[in-house]
Amino acid sequence: MLDMKMIRQNPDWIKEKLATRNIKPETIDELIGYDQDRRDLIVKSESLKAKKNDVSKKIAEAKRNKEDASEAIEEMKQVGKEVKDLDAKLEVVENKQHDLAAHLPNIPADGVPVSLTEEGAVELRKVGKPREFSFAPKHHWDLGENLGILDFEASAKVSGSRFVYYLGAGAQLERAVYNFYLDQNTKAGYKEVLPPYMVNDASMYGTGQFPKFKENKAGFEIADSDLTMIPTAEVPLVNYYRDEVMDADKLPVKFTALTPAFRSEAGSAGRDTRGLIRLHQFNKVEMVQFTKPDESWDALEEITSHAEKLLQMLEIPYHVITLTTSDMSFTAAMTHDLEVWMPAQGCYREISSCSNTTDFQARRAHIQYRDENGKLQYVHTLNGSGLAVGRTVAAILENYQNEDGSIDIPKVLQPYMHGMTKITKE
Repeated sequence: MLDMKMIRQNPDWIKEKLATRNIKPETIDELIGYDQDRRDLIVKSESLKAKKNDVSKKIAEAKRNKEDASEAIEEMKQVGKEVKDLDAKLEVVENKQHDLAAHLPNIPADGVPVSLTEEGAVELRKVGKPREFSFAPKHHWDLGENLGILDFEASAKVSGSRFVYYLGAGAQLERAVYNFYLDQNTKAGYKEVLPPYMVNDASMYGTGQFPKFKENKAGFEIADSDLTMIPTAEVPLVNYYRDEVMDADKLPVKFTALTPAFRSEAGSAGRDTRGLIRLHQFNKVEMVQFTKPDESWDALEEITSHAEKLLQMLEIPYHVITLTTSDMSFTAAMTHDLEVWMPAQGCYREISSCSNTTDFQARRAHIQYRDENGKLQYVHTLNGSGLAVGRTVAAILENYQNEDGSIDIPKVLQPYMHGMTKITKE
């Protein structure tokens, strides 16, 4: 949620910034109009309420003096009706203003590439040299199915498309990956959390998934309830402090969690219909930070660097890009994406998004702290995949494949695989 005072004081700047995120200037004018109407109605309502109090005193005084108060009583009824009508109008205007404001994305930070499409992302660095194969590398889904460690056919029978069964060494590899990530994250100072996998509407609103996520039917809502299956652990982790004042001395607070993520993948028809890249249910290890405002940009670089370290330890080639103004998430002020090299596709694919949402989520979720002067301030929140587990498995299968279809296990994962160094056909 954006600061209405800032919008009111800097309308042209806001229009310029949000135009890079496909928000029309008229939308800002409409919001400012609602805000002015709201403020005018509040002034009128308060004036009438003050008048009502004066009339009430006159009635009391007349009654004490045993005088006729009928005229004052009639005036009181009329003022009361006017107050009620104004308050009803105020509620309508406030709801319209709130709904419009809730649909406005975060303001892109300076330095974010400006583009109305995903084209134009800036590559910050490239790490690791893609392996040169002496044979044509296979796709991870073919490798997994041939080895008997991934079964998409059975999952389609049981659940439908975009689900998967991991079997034997495949399930063990998935478990090895997320345990490795959790161990590295906790070593880096993140507190491990096991959160709920379902959250209420207030939580989805707090982190910015609702209302847009609901309108786009991008998730799985539980019928006849106030619950949604989480699209990412970011939602329950950030909302842990919803409606609270955090202890400034304990900032930054860092959380990490392994959870399944549930997404309908609405709008992705025909994209990544095979394999582990775009499933309705997948495991992801998430990192979340709560910081003071002046520390959040350093925190973004720290969270990105840590995600990179995980890929470096796995020895998987990747690059880091800064997403464009319109390609980053609704809540982000800046996003660095980590993309791993996928040999069979001959391109890099996203495995982590690290974002600074500044005070955008904190305003929606009412998460504050007291500064050195005792004044309440909003914290800044950050999130980053650390990392997407299924996509990591896909990257391992493709980058560590051998000509006979077997898969070498990355050295750092071998202790988690009970010493297994290679996956062969069962």
